[in-house]
Amino acid sequence: MATGPFGSSVSAKNFRAEGVPMLRGVNLSEDVHDRLIDEDLVFLDPVLAAGFERSAVRKGDLVFTCWGTVGQIGLIDEAARFDRYIISNKQMKLTPDSSHVDSLFLYYYLSQPILIDLVKGQSIGSSVPGFNLGQLKSLPVFLPTLSDQRAIAEVLGALDDKIAANAGMVITSSELAALEFEKELREGGVEVELGAVTELLARGITPAYTEDSDAMTILNQKCVRDRRVDLEKARKTSLGKVRREKILRLGDVLVNSTGYGTLGRVARWTGSGQATVDSHITIVRFDSSKVERTCGGFALLRLEHEIEAMGEGSTGQTELSRVELGRLRIRVPRADAQGPLGSRLDALTRLVDSRLAESVRLAELRDALLPHLMSGRLRVKDAEKQVEAVV
Repeated sequence: MATGPFGSSVSAKNFRAEGVPMLRGVNLSEDVHDRLIDEDLVFLDPVLAAGFERSAVRKGDLVFTCWGTVGQIGLIDEAARFDRYIISNKQMKLTPDSSHVDSLFLYYYLSQPILIDLVKGQSIGSSVPGFNLGQLKSLPVFLPTLSDQRAIAEVLGALDDKIAANAGMVITSSELAALEFEKELREGGVEVELGAVTELLARGITPAYTEDSDAMTILNQKCVRDRRVDLEKARKTSLGKVRREKILRLGDVLVNSTGYGTLGRVARWTGSGQATVDSHITIVRFDSSKVERTCGGFALLRLEHEIEAMGEGSTGQTELSRVELGRLRIRVPRADAQGPLGSRLDALTRLVDSRLAESVRLAELRDALLPHLMSGRLRVKDAEKQVEAVV
């Protein structure tokens, strides 16, 4: 077990475009499925990195955040892009003794909510939370036999493998849809003003938050991310506050319209339940007699960066005017191509949505099985039956 290099030993001036990769906070997550976020890496000169061998991590090693977002855990598994990484000065590493413990089992064990809560509860520091090496060493770990550890890790890993496969399918399908749209544009596109082809271009409502059983889902800016709608951050609003035209319809496009860093994000509403949006989001509803709604939605998705640049005002108070958004010129395929293209794009969208929904269910099953397997309350064979039914 070891910490990263001393704070002054490595700084941004040492980062290179290639070399030995260094892991930072952005490469770890509290999501047990994200064992390692192998993106947004910085690199060190190999000569400099050679002096930090004690802080090097390899396949099978675990990584922990010790300053900042404590509770983050990473695992250098077989999917890692590199054979060796250097951890930062805000991280700690653990190299398991393979004669006593399986790395993947230990990762799952320490990722349990009860253990994460224990880590956060012991954090030191006021403005920046910390968790030191001594505290990490003192964490209680219950170890079944090594064969049982591997069996438990295999059961949970099967669910995560399926989630990873779904994620790959989502990326592939999304990229294919974008390519299909671009292909049609190359074969003949038409430029139109957004306001001229919409039947609704309006901000959402001022919510009256409630937990009543008959309340409606209301989306906020956090729900619009990565060109998709994430319901995890959604809340509930009183039905009496929602005007009929502001209840979302299939194919509506949502545009974040306030705030630095969130303004300009775009997503299509493809959900099945009733929902609306708050006043920080603009609803764009295409007039289907003028533009096929799915094609209109993809036309807006491809202009996300341009929409972001349309914000006006000071940092933190940036606003996207509904009028200015309406003046935005979008490019759509020719009229006779929109219907067939929209059908193909809808099919790919349904595939993406089904894989995302399945991954949510798989993650819920994994999270439910995790504490029961770790405590011994659930036999591995019984868990295997539940996993086999869904994988």
